[in-house]
Amino acid sequence: MARLCAALAPDAGEARAHLTAMGAVWGNGAEPRAGARPGPVAASDTAGPAHPDPAAGPTASLGLVTGEPGHASGPFAARGLTGVGEVTVHNRAELLAALTGAGAAVPAHCTDGELLLRCWAVLGEAGIALADGMFALAVADGRDLLLIRDHVGARTLFYARAAGCWAASSSLRALRRWPALGTGLHLAAVRSFLTFAYLPGDETLLRGVHEVLPGRVLRLAADGTHTERVYWEPREQIAEPVPEDPAEAVLTLRAALEEATARRLPAAEAVAVLLSGGIDSSLVTALAAKAHGHPVHTYSISFGDELPHELGYSGLVAAHCHTRHRVLTVSGDAVAARLADAAALLDSPVGDPLTVPNLLLAEAVAGDGLRVVLNGEGGDPVFGGPKNLPMLVDEMHRDPAGTGEDRATAYLRSYRKCWTDLPRLLTPEALRALADAPEPQRFVAPYLMAPDRMRYLLNQLLHCNLRTKGAHHILTKVERLTASQGLQGRSPLFDRRVIDHAFATPPAFKLRGTVEKWVLKEAVRDLLPATVVDRPKSGMRVPVQQWLSGPLRDLGHDLLLGRAARQRGLFQPETIRTWLRGEGTLLPRQGGKLWLVLTLELWLRSYDL
Repeated sequence: MARLCAALAPDAGEARAHLTAMGAVWGNGAEPRAGARPGPVAASDTAGPAHPDPAAGPTASLGLVTGEPGHASGPFAARGLTGVGEVTVHNRAELLAALTGAGAAVPAHCTDGELLLRCWAVLGEAGIALADGMFALAVADGRDLLLIRDHVGARTLFYARAAGCWAASSSLRALRRWPALGTGLHLAAVRSFLTFAYLPGDETLLRGVHEVLPGRVLRLAADGTHTERVYWEPREQIAEPVPEDPAEAVLTLRAALEEATARRLPAAEAVAVLLSGGIDSSLVTALAAKAHGHPVHTYSISFGDELPHELGYSGLVAAHCHTRHRVLTVSGDAVAARLADAAALLDSPVGDPLTVPNLLLAEAVAGDGLRVVLNGEGGDPVFGGPKNLPMLVDEMHRDPAGTGEDRATAYLRSYRKCWTDLPRLLTPEALRALADAPEPQRFVAPYLMAPDRMRYLLNQLLHCNLRTKGAHHILTKVERLTASQGLQGRSPLFDRRVIDHAFATPPAFKLRGTVEKWVLKEAVRDLLPATVVDRPKSGMRVPVQQWLSGPLRDLGHDLLLGRAARQRGLFQPETIRTWLRGEGTLLPRQGGKLWLVLTLELWLRSYDL
């Protein structure tokens, strides 16, 4: 288990010193390229000199941070470039064919990381766009350092500049350890987290550290400049005139779903699927069972028989698809015991009460000896779930004259997190410090208000959700929690071809009358019982309020009103006390808001901030 690390400095020795300070070690056991020395490798090493000349100029050095959960391997080399990355490719045959067609020979046992590097070296951005997979790749390219992130953001990559050098890693902790950076808490990111329940863009909670956005190639130069290129972005490509018959859209989506699921199945071994009983995880289960020649194991969560649950639906799907089904009961005591562990595994906090249950599911899957686990994440941000309803209603009542609240502000309000509570939640000192900081509307305005936004409102909302919540909440949570157990968590509904299909589908086929995700449901109707396909979405009902008033009560008081929280000076103690007592005007969202604050506090402590 390892994560990638890279540095660009005036000479190789300094670059390696920065890598060492971030935790990169020599003697890693991670699939080094043939003939490569273990440990951090300078770009100039690939040319032959055992000890690069410090006078040679700026050098990018690459290494691995072992001991942190991740899928990094390297270094690997191709056509004068050196790379290190966390790379899983789902369409090897297609990439090999493209390279062969370009006249480029590929070694028989080329790893996924080396294959992606070769795609970049031979085909450039088109080669990266062709790849279907989960990847974060760092490339030493001459005197530049390139950072490449997959289309949808399944794996993360961070970077920072200090002391005349660049540093990058798939681990935020590695950059936290970098002494040259001297980072601290980024207050504007605190506001963003409290607004969205995750960090929706390139900012992190570490001052001076940024996240590479999905679908981008970022080139860092020795002179401190950087350039960003977009190699893939969802495009609205609806035929004109807009088709009235949905039959073709349904059939082509079915083919895309089958291919996306089949590509993510492991070869010659059993696979796991996280099955909630909703349409998204149910269709992935059905497609996996149909395509896979090996056992399919399904896993569901229960919070106790006395609480509302969907076990009847998940059990029905498991029986219908003949899976090996297991139900994991998660108690409030278990959540209280593991909440700090779960928070510490994340590169950025996620205010999702399912984080601990998801971690326990990953442990159960790994304990059963499986290595790949599929999920149904992506159905809502790609095809349109119920959370779009507030914005659609807002649009119906919007003043045609354009007065009143703009769309970006309405979007933040529709989240119903802590954005409207910030004046009484944050301390006066924190509010004054934020007075000149950019507003969080900037993260959603490009999708909802920019001149080049998509034409249809539903697609604007989906595009926004995909590029914010999809990349910075859903996928990063899946990756970090599954990787902590040595698993690969794969999301067929986030497949780029499925996404391309969704944005080529008329919105009326996605939201048909009052039926959400209509085209998705029709594409798999023959695979599932009608009661599963046609039932309205209810979502996982997590007993947050019960946890906060029960097993998490003392922990919440100790953490949020303790000395460390008071010294940090972010929150007004009286507001926190009111929320902990269950008073005020926040119900029924009070538990969710308190959960955000508690999650943030645990994450800040785990990063010593």
